[in-house]
Amino acid sequence: MSHIIVVGSGVAGLVAALELSRAHEVTLVTKARLAESNTRYAQGGIAAVMFEDDSVAGHIEDTLRAGAGLCDREAVEVLCKEGPSRIRDLIEIGVAFDRKNGRFARGLEGAHSYPRVLHAGGDATGLAIETALIRAVREASITVLEHTFACDLILEADCAAGLRVLDESGAVRELAADIVVLASGGAGNLYPYTTNPAVATGDGVALAFRAGAVLADVEFYQFHPTALAAPGNFLISEAVRGAGAVLRAENGSRFMQELHPLAELAPRDVVARGIAEQMAAQGGKPVMLDATALGADYLAERFPTIDAACRRLGLDWSQQPVPVTPAAHYWMGGVRTDLDGRTSMPGLFAIGEVACTGVHGANRLASNSLLESVVFAWRVAALLCRQSRAAVDLNGMHFAGRTTSVRRSKGHIPVDRAELQELMWNSAGMYRNEQALTAGLAQLERWCVAGDSVEARETANMLLLAKAVLTAALERRESRGAHYREDFREPVSALQRHILLQHALKQQGEEAA
Repeated sequence: MSHIIVVGSGVAGLVAALELSRAHEVTLVTKARLAESNTRYAQGGIAAVMFEDDSVAGHIEDTLRAGAGLCDREAVEVLCKEGPSRIRDLIEIGVAFDRKNGRFARGLEGAHSYPRVLHAGGDATGLAIETALIRAVREASITVLEHTFACDLILEADCAAGLRVLDESGAVRELAADIVVLASGGAGNLYPYTTNPAVATGDGVALAFRAGAVLADVEFYQFHPTALAAPGNFLISEAVRGAGAVLRAENGSRFMQELHPLAELAPRDVVARGIAEQMAAQGGKPVMLDATALGADYLAERFPTIDAACRRLGLDWSQQPVPVTPAAHYWMGGVRTDLDGRTSMPGLFAIGEVACTGVHGANRLASNSLLESVVFAWRVAALLCRQSRAAVDLNGMHFAGRTTSVRRSKGHIPVDRAELQELMWNSAGMYRNEQALTAGLAQLERWCVAGDSVEARETANMLLLAKAVLTAALERRESRGAHYREDFREPVSALQRHILLQHALKQQGEEAA
């Protein structure tokens, strides 16, 4: 029996911890409370082939099309083929997906050719999945360390051998482990406008990067088209548009029909840029999401969480359109893994949004993220429950291709997190160009972060990841999926590849900071 540390308590971390505990000693580390993660706020649902008139081939093709030529087909096939079994596993654990007339209720979301998106609690799918998994984790033999911040990996002979953490009392502790599994989520807080909770600061990607693990696709950040244009950027699920809501300009006219054949249900990058362009044309004012045709009763029943949020803000979306704007939502890039979650570092695995499996390519298909977390968490657990640590350690993965170096920071000007976020929005938001990216990277090189509090450590992680994003965005001199270059507006066949990054410290043979 090995000791395995799982970092993160979203769906990926909870599934991995639960399945691994069947054969190993497991410690689950999470920097907030167990129930706080991006999973909790996932509204739309989980996409899987659960209906006789749907097909795995259709789900695969939809995913590949949305990914704009950068998906790894083998990973997509794993996702779509294994997805139905993983849905059945979730049901067995206690997830109650919504039903209608005895069959699963299903929704349609952008870029899907079939309404295959399952949901629970109307628009509270992530919460329903998380609640069932937390109950199962609490009942299993798993050590849970809440309010514990993962600082750095402990390395032995370039292998992950544990985790250095800041515990609830503020003390630094070292936790030895045979295997470390990162499931710590994304980094939406790199931007000032995000649908992510405050905990999403990219800590897992940063600590893996510092230790020498290879990253991929970090230039691809998906902006959700419809966050409520109000404090908190509350997400209004794409499923609302799938149900028939439309986008309107300030003058009341629809505009997406002119930009894409699928109009409001085009891939997310297309809709987000369409909204941004319309906002620019009307002096920065938000566009309006019009769901009034759906009726008050339907909106309250199908989207109770969104309905309640609108009403708390004094908005009756059944009677009047509500203002929406794009916001940072999901990171397609992360720690590069193989199909079993192995990274380039022996002993280190990654799953969920912290990982780059190659499933999402340049633009994630709606509601594939929860499925990816579940499918690949189960695969990691299956591998580690059938192989010894020694066997797994021999398989630190080598990823083909040139690796770009991100240099060590020598900045001396203390940075405020809000300044960093504003720079990212302006330099590496939905629109990018050589001048803004170059100037942004130069500014990042001048900044530093002082202090060892959790907040300071988070900001330091964000600074490192900001440099990674801008470095990759500069190298990708084309427009593809969520990465849009104003100075290179078309895709380039020579760049239909993953951009791999590695921290310069590791490449120079220095000790990871």
